[in-house]
Amino acid sequence: MTLDLPLIWAGVIAVAVLMYVLLDGFDLGIGILFPFAGSAQERDVMMDTVAPVWDGNETWLVLGGGGLFAAFPAAYGALMPALYIPIIMMLLALILRGVAFEFRLRGRRRGKRFWTAAFAGGSLAATIAQGLVLGGFIQGVTVSEGQFAGGPFDWLTPYTLLVALGLVAGYVLLGACWLIWKTEDELHGRARRWAWISTAATAGLLGAVSLATLFVHPRIASRWGFAGGAFDFGELGPLLAIPAVGLLGLAAVILGLRRHSHGWPFLGAFTIFLSGYLGLAISFFPNIVPYDMTFRQAASADNALGLMLVGVAILLPAILGYTAWVYWVFRGKVSEDAGYH
Repeated sequence: MTLDLPLIWAGVIAVAVLMYVLLDGFDLGIGILFPFAGSAQERDVMMDTVAPVWDGNETWLVLGGGGLFAAFPAAYGALMPALYIPIIMMLLALILRGVAFEFRLRGRRRGKRFWTAAFAGGSLAATIAQGLVLGGFIQGVTVSEGQFAGGPFDWLTPYTLLVALGLVAGYVLLGACWLIWKTEDELHGRARRWAWISTAATAGLLGAVSLATLFVHPRIASRWGFAGGAFDFGELGPLLAIPAVGLLGLAAVILGLRRHSHGWPFLGAFTIFLSGYLGLAISFFPNIVPYDMTFRQAASADNALGLMLVGVAILLPAILGYTAWVYWVFRGKVSEDAGYH
């Protein structure tokens, strides 16, 4: 039996992007929440909750971007020129955020205030940039003969701004739910209030983005059975499981908050993101550059994909194992006076 190497690599990159969004999403959300903490000590605890894992979370971004470049060079060549500006903005913001994370711990009074603002600003800017990249990807890229043929600001539209705002709300929800899981006392209660607000914002914006996406491109509308201003439930029916998963995640967050659960809100927030990601995958597949290039058209030669797959077969289990081990070791609560316990 011959392996379908382009399909396998498409799956690897899809998993890498999903893992990045889920894992780096909550620590970006914590950065966005920084200005709303009650004190510098609470900010220290917020940073302590992600200190063991935040840099490892970004490994998935490297795997996704590097995998796209190596496995689907035609797609990389078409997407990067279309999204250069928000991608560069994202990378610069992540660099600023990483520097601020390290320097804030060693700064004196003025320096600590500066690096606190840099960490919050970098987190917000990186999230907005990721939302603009996602929105620009969803609305499609102008391609001619396999090359980008659009303008440098095609990605900047009301739709992409809406997606960016929705991603900010979603990351804040992840960050707040993570703090519920990992903190105690006043910060724990404050995180619950943040989670209530961000849950409402995420639900409203996710609904708005989902509705707006139906009008972005006819292929998306057709995939979801939406034509002539109405749904064809014969086509939509099999896909209803995806929004149902999102509703279950939303219910888990709400019930978890009402019952003062520590872990269920975070698992529910993860489920909401998983539902949205699956919805996007259904909308695009098999396109890797919406809406003019499939993953098979963009793939490298099979011999190159096979050689790289050997490396991934070794590397991916190591990354998964390391990630699971770190989260297990640092699974406890974080307190202001004693760190992890």
